[in-house]
Amino acid sequence: MDTPGTTRRQLLTAIGMMGGTAALYQAMTTMGHASETQYKGSPDLTGARAGASVLVLGAGLAGMVAAYELNKAGYKVRILEYQNRAGGRNWSLYGGDTYTELGGATQHVQFDQGHYLNPGPWRIPYHHRTLLHYCKAFGVALEPFIQFNHNAYVHNANAFGGKPVHYREAAADFEGNVAELLGKAIDQKALDAELTADDKDKLKEALRGWGMLDKDMKYKSNLLSSEHRGYDRPPGGGVNGEPIPSAVFDFKDVVASQVWKNMAFFMNHEMQTTMFQPVGGMGMIGKAFWKNVAPMITLNAKVTKIMQDKTGVTVTYNDTGSGAMTEAKADFCVCAIPLGVLNQIENNLSGAKKSAIAAVPYGNQVKIGLQMARRFWETDDFIYGGHSFTSQDIALVSYPNYHLFEDGPGVLLGAFANGPGAFRLAGMTPEQRIQAALDQGSVFHPGTYRKEFQNGASVAWSRVPWTMGCCARWNEEVRKTHYQTLVALEDRIVLAGEHASYVGCWMEGALLSSLDAITRLHKRALEA
Repeated sequence: MDTPGTTRRQLLTAIGMMGGTAALYQAMTTMGHASETQYKGSPDLTGARAGASVLVLGAGLAGMVAAYELNKAGYKVRILEYQNRAGGRNWSLYGGDTYTELGGATQHVQFDQGHYLNPGPWRIPYHHRTLLHYCKAFGVALEPFIQFNHNAYVHNANAFGGKPVHYREAAADFEGNVAELLGKAIDQKALDAELTADDKDKLKEALRGWGMLDKDMKYKSNLLSSEHRGYDRPPGGGVNGEPIPSAVFDFKDVVASQVWKNMAFFMNHEMQTTMFQPVGGMGMIGKAFWKNVAPMITLNAKVTKIMQDKTGVTVTYNDTGSGAMTEAKADFCVCAIPLGVLNQIENNLSGAKKSAIAAVPYGNQVKIGLQMARRFWETDDFIYGGHSFTSQDIALVSYPNYHLFEDGPGVLLGAFANGPGAFRLAGMTPEQRIQAALDQGSVFHPGTYRKEFQNGASVAWSRVPWTMGCCARWNEEVRKTHYQTLVALEDRIVLAGEHASYVGCWMEGALLSSLDAITRLHKRALEA
């Protein structure tokens, strides 16, 4: 396919994605996608009245941290959980697990021991201090998550003849060409109104070093550019020790590849290194929380009605095992049920609260785990962790950060699909999703991907019965209209979860929301 010509507007937009990250971050913060954490330590819940009781609905992280802190403060706490386990979206699929999605398709996971797929959260930013605090307190072992890998690939069907290229090559060529363009702008006096002569000299020096430009301020195929993008023959020893530079790409292809999106991705506050993951799978966090609140949890409890009056809260639930209908009563309630499910449960909350619950859509992400017989991405391609990005439906392939250098199998994240791609994959059977992931992932490792494949599993979040979506996707308008109504304590009920935060789709948001909710609920209890 011919690559369309790059307009000046498109080029400036691409450059702006790099140079204007402060403005981009501000916009993302407004929409709740990249906020600083606000953890200030454990909540002050002193003075709890003897015998005061709280019902917590949902044993995800938000529900369990609420129960843990309220119980520690002296409240009588009970958790009702729809599933037969705690943890919610903090979840890992291991060999031997069985998972049934909406529509009835059942998968029997066959990963080898020690391998897993994290269908939901899979990485922890260094500044998510609330989550890191509880991981340490509950003894969850963490290890580094390799987020950024220069040797992984970038693939766009409209660039480089549809072939993948190493991230380091495309990123280096983007930076080098942008540096050259800015150098030309200085020489053409386009920045005279903004810079002094001394400023211009310093900026040119900076651009030369950053973009690996030659003495004439040109970005070319030479040893300078190869220091960033890699060599055709790297420096060695002996007779053939002299390095051979690699050829730079046509800048038209570099811009068409949209590598600047990947570069901006790694600059996003939530995606910056260092990042972490639990040893043994993300589900280890949910299991650690569970151990600390297990006596309070009633599993297999499907909530069907939530009613409150001046004296307390009554919740009706169905035992999914026996079918028995039961009522649970308490003075107050922390509801951590995802909004798409809560919207279908009978309740007597105010009309404004119901409107807020119904107004927030959920994402439809799809994740696919693929077990390969050997770790060919390491042995053949020297890729250790990180992500390869593609314009196809699967969006990326992410390489495992554990069991590095070991012989034997490994489980790749073969898709983390969003938007239209996720809808297309979610509409397939689990078996069809695996085949699509193998077809599309083969662009990075042709001839190897299918040959080494052993088994796989997938989770389409729009088909997950207990959330009906991945996480809340606020936009600025909906947040302005409904957010404060959603998070407000209404008589004896308060909502908690990532949907009730400005750190949406992250475990940190769920925890911060919960701690804020129980602090306000505690104040209300003292006033009752």
